[in-house]
Amino acid sequence: MNANALIHPTAVIDPGARLGEGVSVGAFTLVGPDVEIGDGCQIGPHCSFAGPTRIGRDNRFIGHCAVGGEPQDKKFAGERTELVIGDRNVFREFVTLNRGTGNGGGVTRIGDDNWMLAYTHVAHDCIVGNHCIFSNNTTLAGHVTVGDWVIISGFAGAHQFCRIGAHAFLGMGALANGDVTPFTMVGGNSIGRPRGINSEGLKRRGFSPERIAAIKRAYRTLFVAGLPLAEAREQLAQQALDSEDVRLLLDFIGSGERPLLR
Repeated sequence: MNANALIHPTAVIDPGARLGEGVSVGAFTLVGPDVEIGDGCQIGPHCSFAGPTRIGRDNRFIGHCAVGGEPQDKKFAGERTELVIGDRNVFREFVTLNRGTGNGGGVTRIGDDNWMLAYTHVAHDCIVGNHCIFSNNTTLAGHVTVGDWVIISGFAGAHQFCRIGAHAFLGMGALANGDVTPFTMVGGNSIGRPRGINSEGLKRRGFSPERIAAIKRAYRTLFVAGLPLAEAREQLAQQALDSEDVRLLLDFIGSGERPLLR
């Protein structure tokens, strides 16, 4: 343990844990063996960290977070699996982040600069990108993949093995039981359905009007025109010749294992 770490006297730090420079640990927090916490991380009270877990620098765990716990999977038999977290993430109250499973890749991975608000749950073998916002009670089942710049509203979530493409937006209470294409807004009670593209979010991230127009055209082809998926993909292939964003959308469609949310 680094001598410059700031540890509350009621916290319990296992000798097998490694804490970087300037790490602070709040009251009644438990850090177990095989946990590595990077420089500048701030850990609030009543958190628990189980290993193997690797955490980057400048992350904030506000309080009552459960990090690196065993996967909630009956097939898990105690095999060595990991949770890997990047840099500059914020995890609010009662967030739960589980390690991977041996038959699911072995790693749950969270990128950089994400905000996970109260009661968010990230299950085993999930892969979360960068710059995402998960609002209160966001729930990801096992093996979910989330791209960069995704926003998930309160009480929303994704079925196991689903993918949520980059720049997508899930509205409050929307549950994705299929793959959500990049740039797409999903809304509706219970099982969500596509409701257009996330144009406001794209504008905030510097997408030009021309790029947004191309994405809108692709959305109409895929979701509004009433075309069979094979025919829609043929039209998207033509549109992708002039748009890298449409190419991203088309590649996403071609690489999934679950049906599209359509």
